[in-house]
Amino acid sequence: MSDVSTATECALPHGGRLRAAAARYGIALADWLDLSTGINPCPWAVPPIPHSVWRRLPEDEDGLSETAQQYYGAACALPVAGSQAAIRMLPAVCADQPLRVGVLNPMYAEHAYAWRHAGHEVSALAPHAIEAALHTLDVLVVVNPNNPTGAEFTPETLLDWHARLVARNGWLIVDEAFVDVTPASSLARFSHRAGLIVLRSLGKFFGLAGARVGFVLAEKSLLDRLANRLGPWTVAGPARLAAMQALADRSWQDAARQRLLRSAPRLAELLARCDLPPSGGSALFQWVQTPRAAHIHEYLARHGILTRLFATPPGLRFGLPGDEAQWQRLALALGALR
Repeated sequence: MSDVSTATECALPHGGRLRAAAARYGIALADWLDLSTGINPCPWAVPPIPHSVWRRLPEDEDGLSETAQQYYGAACALPVAGSQAAIRMLPAVCADQPLRVGVLNPMYAEHAYAWRHAGHEVSALAPHAIEAALHTLDVLVVVNPNNPTGAEFTPETLLDWHARLVARNGWLIVDEAFVDVTPASSLARFSHRAGLIVLRSLGKFFGLAGARVGFVLAEKSLLDRLANRLGPWTVAGPARLAAMQALADRSWQDAARQRLLRSAPRLAELLARCDLPPSGGSALFQWVQTPRAAHIHEYLARHGILTRLFATPPGLRFGLPGDEAQWQRLALALGALR
């Protein structure tokens, strides 16, 4: 998976680069409709943060880990500065020698980069190729549901792969950044098993990407090693407090799931009506694979609508509009495109 922009050694391209788009197209930040990230456009509303929280160092004993364990149904949960912090660190924690690593392709590019940068042998695998390649791997990394294609693996399939990998002292890593809308698909409740690592985040479903809060769900010994490498205070105190409150707000979670499950098919239908039928998607985005991806991305950007463009394979990821005016704006722009 690659973006049309050139990735540097330390900064792979991602969605949400709204300031760069504003500068390139000469459109003010406030005038953009940003559909490039797959983040819930109706986020959990963060209440005022007490001043005392800003003045104190973060404390591990504040109850965040326990709240996360209850929400995810996991035995152990380590808070991290977004799952991205764990993605970069896991290759060093899981291995002290080069491993053969399979990564789903296309997929969130940071996973392959992290393992390759740490000196491991990385193979890109299409979904249908994983089964045949599994016996050659020490580590398998998947995103479920996948970003950007929306492809999903059942818990039964993933647990079978995990059992076969762990029988050879291998690892299965499952990035579940987009699974909150369909929690039954999660492996969180199995994450205490050896050789299984599940990554979760508050950035997508809760819409709190700026808080940089994520969790690693795994057996305690692995989490202890990871915590030692990360060091203290990895998540700021205000973000920890907001995360605890969001994870405990079951009423908001239920309402958000219902809203997103209504919005996802609406976006898919809108794209299909405009001759852009999605090739896949999730409750938070739709994936359109088309050789016209670059042209459509440019056209929409000139109208102040930012999508995520991929070059290999050529495609666009559309996030959800947040209100009726945004839905109409997208519909008008796509209608004129035809």
